[in-house]
Amino acid sequence: MSNISNSHNNNHLRLLVVSEDQKLRRRLVMVLSRLTIEIVEFSSLTELLRGNNLKNSLILWSLDSVDSRKIQLLKQLKKNHPRLSIILLVPTSASPLLLKLLEENLIDFICPRSNLAVILSAVRSEISRRLLKLENEYYLKNLTKLKLEHSRHIRKMLELEEIYDTTVENLMTALDLRDVETFGHSRTVSKYSQVLAEILGIKNQSALDNIRKGALLHDIGKIAIPDSILKKPGQLTSEEWEKIKLHPSLGYGLIKEMKLLREVGNIILYHHEKYDGSGYPRGLKKDEIPLEARIFALADALDAITSHRPYRPEKDFSTAREEILKHSGTQFDPLVVEAFCALEIEKWERIRYETTKLLPSFEEYHRLIRNKNSGPH
Repeated sequence: MSNISNSHNNNHLRLLVVSEDQKLRRRLVMVLSRLTIEIVEFSSLTELLRGNNLKNSLILWSLDSVDSRKIQLLKQLKKNHPRLSIILLVPTSASPLLLKLLEENLIDFICPRSNLAVILSAVRSEISRRLLKLENEYYLKNLTKLKLEHSRHIRKMLELEEIYDTTVENLMTALDLRDVETFGHSRTVSKYSQVLAEILGIKNQSALDNIRKGALLHDIGKIAIPDSILKKPGQLTSEEWEKIKLHPSLGYGLIKEMKLLREVGNIILYHHEKYDGSGYPRGLKKDEIPLEARIFALADALDAITSHRPYRPEKDFSTAREEILKHSGTQFDPLVVEAFCALEIEKWERIRYETTKLLPSFEEYHRLIRNKNSGPH
């Protein structure tokens, strides 16, 4: 067992890294040691529980599988330590049981253990969440001081919001890095979604920001889908397609404990529903589908049609408009289609240009991928 302390202690919060795989443990400690938090590593949960005080602890537990004994252990841990934070590291093809653990609030995050960027983002988010909670509890107990330090608290909240937004952006960039053909997709559809929402009369800035966040995170569930399926060059089998169709539910489960607002969760869970009821995961139709999800569905299709794919070249915005009109009332809400058509094609083209010009060039991105693949593992 090794003990690593940094210069600050995040209100004595400790990160407890548990894995039977010593090599994985050392990699995790190396990556996470840049955080201002005490890190302690263990080879098993049994070793961790032997005489350790779990107050103010965050457990990062690597699992090969989930069984009834481990579930019972999680339940007992949460019963004895309700404030304990637990992040599970699992193989890429995660068990459906993990969603149930999220729903029952037995764990806080699920991360693929092969993706260190996602693990780092999850730990940072949980640290930020806990620190904000501790700070809020302090202010509630000290109302007089709260009044005196009100302006400082506001600044701190804004800083934490900025940290959260950066975490969301970094999380989706890490996911986009898996596929060069869709790099930048999340940013583009988030801008399209915001513009469509404004045309439809949504003026509240919080609602628009939530739609942007939901669009950025819409494919977060694909983290749990194996690359062998996501990047398969040929046609998917029926079994593989069923796994792909799990990603909205998986994504919703992954972010549920982040306490995101309604619009964000609705886009993640319902972005593949179709207006005529032929979509998934629930086969909702018409107004049963939340408005923000109906807005996103058109934005997603617009970017897909006008983007290059290995199996076809990109199409222009005039062709995209024709295809969208063709599917009005079946795939898309006619009101959202009307809103899309209300804006000139040249303005949609300008929005795409203004969004994608901020992304690295195609050649630069390929260089980044080559360096990534040739680096140490």
